[in-house]
Amino acid sequence: MSVCSRASRVFLMVPWVLACLTGSSAIAADDDLATLIKQLEAEKPKFATRQKATLDERYDLSNRPSSDAKMSRGKAVQTGIRVKLKPNTTWDQLASTSPEDVKKQGLWPGGFLPLPHPHHEAGGMVFPKFVIDETRRQTDRDLTRFDLDFDLPDHVLAEFPPPIYLTTRLDLGDVSKGQLVTTANYYALFKDILNPKQLEGLRLLVTPFPQQQFNATEDRRSRAASLGISCFDCHVNGHTSGATHTVGDSRPNEHRRRIETTSLRGLNVQRLFGSQRALKTVEDFTEFEQRGAYFDGIPADAARKGTNVLERGSQVHFMAEFEELLDFPPAPKLNVFGKLDPKKASEAELRGQAVFFGKGQCATCHTPPYYTDNQMHNLRVERFFDEVTVNGRIASADGPIKTFPLRGIKDSPPYLHDDRLITLEDTVEFFNLVLELKLSTEEKADLVTFMLAL
Repeated sequence: MSVCSRASRVFLMVPWVLACLTGSSAIAADDDLATLIKQLEAEKPKFATRQKATLDERYDLSNRPSSDAKMSRGKAVQTGIRVKLKPNTTWDQLASTSPEDVKKQGLWPGGFLPLPHPHHEAGGMVFPKFVIDETRRQTDRDLTRFDLDFDLPDHVLAEFPPPIYLTTRLDLGDVSKGQLVTTANYYALFKDILNPKQLEGLRLLVTPFPQQQFNATEDRRSRAASLGISCFDCHVNGHTSGATHTVGDSRPNEHRRRIETTSLRGLNVQRLFGSQRALKTVEDFTEFEQRGAYFDGIPADAARKGTNVLERGSQVHFMAEFEELLDFPPAPKLNVFGKLDPKKASEAELRGQAVFFGKGQCATCHTPPYYTDNQMHNLRVERFFDEVTVNGRIASADGPIKTFPLRGIKDSPPYLHDDRLITLEDTVEFFNLVLELKLSTEEKADLVTFMLAL
């Protein structure tokens, strides 16, 4: 009988058994990881410089906060158009040019092209530093990657930590009490306001599970062996941290989208889930994340790195039950139909609402009261530009994208499915061109003002 066979009979209790099963020694595995860290850390500045150059070419990312528009916990909303135009071009000129001529003349702004992942060839989950720091402080888990850092500045992201509103306890306001909810504090915060099923669902949502880049294998991207990633590391407090990833459902890699972390607020009114919106229930989505998205859709990696298969009838159901309690933030100027109360709204907000439901055609897809039609729409943006590869990402057709709810939209920058739109002003300019609306400067400003009230 071989040494490996004898070891297996003592139920893998001897430390060197792993070497027998993998065909390598623990020392060799450590050497492999050390070599990987050295190589990727050496390459890191090159890709960081490449991404920064692309961002600087596309956007004005300076800190220009609004003096009055605030997110739910008080962080200032960033203002102004941040996408840079091609030389000798104005927004009005661009809006009056046909898509064919925009494409022929190469006038489409770079900031309206798909945004690459911070290191698109590597891909994987990457977190803003403020998430890393607070998670480490509370739980002693480190979400740092040794091969890359997050790329967008903090001031253009959603506030952190975001508040949590529950459909069952609107009277309580922010039930997170201004804290990032983790395994360290979820029980104390929620034990008196959730039933046992919901509390167990929340526990699972803040529990880390092995993931492609954060696990215990020697090809991970964290220095120390990692427990993994929790749902609420990305969807912090059931909202968004700004963390980004590349979707697992497209190949080859250069066609994979950067994907923003969408908010889970208002999940109870939504009917399409997943990066291609092929999943029809939040239970499907919850199970899909663990089985597929965490490992880039590679079952062999999931098996090797430690996938966590959730039990559908209890664990998945409990997680979904809590997720469907997450509510949108208060919007005191809206009536029960989701439209402005004329007694509370300003003239600019009312004018913006008229544009939204009229010339802007926004309500064709974003229907009140939650401002989504729960459908997919193909904007065919590719008619404005020639296919081009930027930082390893092929900018081509996006295909159908989901109509995201606009309730509480001021709390969820940046915008569109891949973060390419930094502000609401950018978003209005994008759709003004794509839908060929020809809105005036005043109409665009009023439209932004209206969306800030949603």
